[in-house]
Amino acid sequence: MTNHIDFYFDIISAYSYIAHKKIKRIKDNQKITFNYKPIFLGGLHNLAGISAPAFNKYKMKNMQNDCELVSKKNNISFTWNSKFPINSLYLMRGYLYLSDDQKNNYLNTFFEAYWKDNLDLSNDEEILKLLNTLNIDNEKFLNGIKEQSIKDALKNATNEAFKKEVFGAPTFIVNDKIFWGQDRLEYAVEELNFN
Repeated sequence: MTNHIDFYFDIISAYSYIAHKKIKRIKDNQKITFNYKPIFLGGLHNLAGISAPAFNKYKMKNMQNDCELVSKKNNISFTWNSKFPINSLYLMRGYLYLSDDQKNNYLNTFFEAYWKDNLDLSNDEEILKLLNTLNIDNEKFLNGIKEQSIKDALKNATNEAFKKEVFGAPTFIVNDKIFWGQDRLEYAVEELNFN
């Protein structure tokens, strides 16, 4: 049996942000390893033939209300981003481009910038400001996310997730069992602890 939880996420996903915040609390209290698995959610939806809730006004309204409700219940600082949705392709490539010791700070910073501080992460100037706060070389980063190996890495990661029947974010996989949605994190932890 496994001793870790795979966490499939995209920065554009509000529920991924909420799950990430909940994961941090779990890691502070339990010795559980979470493997962060970046995906490009737009590409995953295309593979699965899914129309995202962001493009249905009724689902969108409910999703916004739900995220605010869940965040309040879990004492997570949250603001629905007024620029949602944006294309997260470069943001997710950026995560893959960075070294392992930079990934956590990058993810924390960009998740909070979008889902707490209501910043427009489709604006290059905002991205560059955030990179500066992280002491990440802007030019190297912008060139790095255009490298074919990074493009392929994100595409392959998304395709691999789809092959495992992941269709949305966040998704957790434990012992080859899929748990979809931030509200299934506790179930994934239980699955891990029972084995």
